[in-house]
Amino acid sequence: MINKFLDYISVEKRYSQNTLVSYKKDLEDLLLFISETEGTEDLKKVDKKIIRNFIVSLSEKKIQKRSINRKLSSLRSFYLYLLKIGEIQVSPLETIPSLKFYAEKQIPISEEEMENLGEILESDSGNSLEKLIIETLYQTGMRKSELCNILLDQVDFSKSEISIKGKGNKQRVVPISENLLKQMREYIAIRKPNEDSGIYFFVRENGKKLSEKFVYSVVNRYLSLITLKKKKSPHILRHSFATHVLNNGAEISKVKKILGHSSLASTQVYTNGNIEQLKRVFNQAHPRAYKKED
Repeated sequence: MINKFLDYISVEKRYSQNTLVSYKKDLEDLLLFISETEGTEDLKKVDKKIIRNFIVSLSEKKIQKRSINRKLSSLRSFYLYLLKIGEIQVSPLETIPSLKFYAEKQIPISEEEMENLGEILESDSGNSLEKLIIETLYQTGMRKSELCNILLDQVDFSKSEISIKGKGNKQRVVPISENLLKQMREYIAIRKPNEDSGIYFFVRENGKKLSEKFVYSVVNRYLSLITLKKKKSPHILRHSFATHVLNNGAEISKVKKILGHSSLASTQVYTNGNIEQLKRVFNQAHPRAYKKED
């Protein structure tokens, strides 16, 4: 049942491999739960009471509300699929709401901190791959999963751009600076992939394809050199990229395309709390916001 559902969302919905892995894990968690508490492994027998008990058990394990909501989203998709193929008559999640929570505010790395990191990277004679990982994430705003899966032929040196396959296998093209282009050329010259990783642009010194865990570790270590902020992840570099380019006058619709957001609301998150920048733009642009010289 689970495998047929995964085949469906892979072929029909064209979900990414990362999404498939997450959905499988969420469904297997529910399967284990009903096996231990209900004595069955038949997911078609799950009802609203079982779902509520499952949510309680996740909360008792100190699973964050955001993660629980993601699991509920996976389960909703699964049971909608069972409805579609006629295996059930009512979804057990039909009236189950997502948990309410206040999202923790993401504080971007400041431009000054990133300038300090740039100086550290420039003076560091160490691992060129690790430095390139930082620069690529910060200069393009791509996700760590996207970075790990960039293929050689997706980097167009003649056009100074990268073609990125994002969520839902949606393609977007992101421009790259001359500086980043130069670093990429230098990296290609020393890159030594093994037989399995040859198609990927980024490979480790041992020849293996990058893992998301490795990328997180690299980013966390370098950001720890320049900031005391709690969040020091690849996503914070993406957040910082968006915040900095918007601060410096980039059009939000253009930033939306570069980030691969499906809606403008997702991009607008990076403008929250930026009231001083909004004041400057207002004072410069609105005819009633300043006094014209006589």
